Amino acid sequence: MQRLRLILYCIGTALIIGSIAGIALVFHISSFSKSSVFVTPPGKHFQIRMGQNLKTVSTNLQDKGIITNSFLFQMVVRFKGLDKKIQAGEYTFIGNVTPEQVIKKLVQGKVTLYKITIPEGYNIKETAQLIEEKGFCNAGKFVALCHEKEYIESFGLSADSLEGYLFPETYFFPKGTTCTQIISAMISRFNKSFPQEWDDRAKSLGLSRHDVVILASIIEKETGSAPERPLISSVFHNRLKKGMRLESDPTVIYGIKNFDGNITRKHLRTPTPYNTYTMRGLPKGPIANPGKLSLKAALYPVTSPYLFFVSKKNGTHYFSKTVQEHNRAVKKYLLSR
Repeated sequence: MQRLRLILYCIGTALIIGSIAGIALVFHISSFSKSSVFVTPPGKHFQIRMGQNLKTVSTNLQDKGIITNSFLFQMVVRFKGLDKKIQAGEYTFIGNVTPEQVIKKLVQGKVTLYKITIPEGYNIKETAQLIEEKGFCNAGKFVALCHEKEYIESFGLSADSLEGYLFPETYFFPKGTTCTQIISAMISRFNKSFPQEWDDRAKSLGLSRHDVVILASIIEKETGSAPERPLISSVFHNRLKKGMRLESDPTVIYGIKNFDGNITRKHLRTPTPYNTYTMRGLPKGPIANPGKLSLKAALYPVTSPYLFFVSKKNGTHYFSKTVQEHNRAVKKYLLSR
């Protein structure tokens, strides 16, 4: 009987000690999960590769100085039932960071995003080069995709390339974003920026959406002055209505292979699918990727009597009603210089 009491006493004592130890461990884990580590600016980048297990991730976090104890970090993650929900990718940590915050970021997949701004008026090649320079996909592969027929058709477009539809905007992409993902994001942004009312307006003008993009791309390349765009647009609309050639230098340049920066009379006289000096109507396709203001200008030109314009070499243009007035303006602003 005394032996039984001793056994029960030992068991009870063990349970009490175990409970105290358990409570102490829970308290320790809880305290750890809320304790912060200060990561000095500009912060630390941390990469989780596909297939890495929790132990590897935890060890790497400790080695980077983002957490202080990899074992306790694993305990917290498993206690929360999140060990299978950590997402691969590149993360950035800065300032006071607690294990709870680290776990939340890894589970939500809040990977580091890199900013890239595509200027209005860039063509496919210029866009591809900029994207490669920013550390994303290969420029050659980007250009090839933009001319791949089946890929173009996958966006519901009937065109020779994606020129005009790579919407110029500021984007944020994680490391490792592919060419297809970047292009898809640009096309998606274009579609969101071209509302149904614009399609209705285009139809009322006797234009397709593609026609609007072509015209907008020419307007984009002709002027960098936002207030001038509806006026530039009016000149092109007026010329189209009269059956006149558009005679836009940027369209000629787009059709020249290896253009050296010097447009000549020979260039103006050499027929290409983009030379609006030798052809009537719109060129074969867009010559750049226009922004929203140029798209809107193409659809909503101001009412004007103008048929000509010439650069004043200060970012603006002089507009004329007649060829005689235009010739005088050319002499004043171009030939005199």
